[in-house]
Amino acid sequence: MARTNIVKLSSVEVKSKAAAPQQRNVVIKPPRFEVATVRIRGVSPYVQNAFGEKAMNTMIETQKAGHQAKKGRAREPKDFKAAYENATYRSRQGWCGIPAAAFRNAMISACRTVGFKMTLAKLSLFVEADGFDDKSGTPLVKIVKGQPHESVLPVRLMNGSTDIRIRPMWNEGWEAQVRVRWDAEQFSASDMMNLMARVGMQVGLGEGRPDSKNSSGQGWGLFEIVN
Repeated sequence: MARTNIVKLSSVEVKSKAAAPQQRNVVIKPPRFEVATVRIRGVSPYVQNAFGEKAMNTMIETQKAGHQAKKGRAREPKDFKAAYENATYRSRQGWCGIPAAAFRNAMISACRTVGFKMTLAKLSLFVEADGFDDKSGTPLVKIVKGQPHESVLPVRLMNGSTDIRIRPMWNEGWEAQVRVRWDAEQFSASDMMNLMARVGMQVGLGEGRPDSKNSSGQGWGLFEIVN
């Protein structure tokens, strides 16, 4: 655990053209951040869905085509292997990871369970990246244990129709080491650890998590703290 040391000033001398120098008390405390590494282990499968480069290019071409985007276009056969790779967050060094923002957003969401203001949590909780996604540059936390496999599942789209989606899935037992940086004026080390524990038990990560915006989830993305 590391602590940021900043010199604290008790007063500041303010000079003005119209008056002599004055002494004013400093009422804003200097920032004091602490960092800890939390090792977690999945107690349920973790499934992710990166927004692939092909999907992005398709959206760009569709918007360029305007109203005639779908007119006369044949539906291309789906490449399931390419869809699997595009849905995987993979670093520039080749390892797979979880978006750092997923942990941060989950910790902020977990603040609702204890009545802490989410607006303050947004300014007080941060997750440091181990690397960056090779395609999008998304900051990632490295998955240090476990290998993904293809998960093919039916899904219901927003328009009511159904489709098949393929996603990378890590079976329960996957592990990661998460470096959390927090404002020590807002949270203690115990606060941060308990908040992360609530993320693992109540919020979850990735697709099918209990805190999903689109559904009540499938119980995926849950974890326990190892250390």
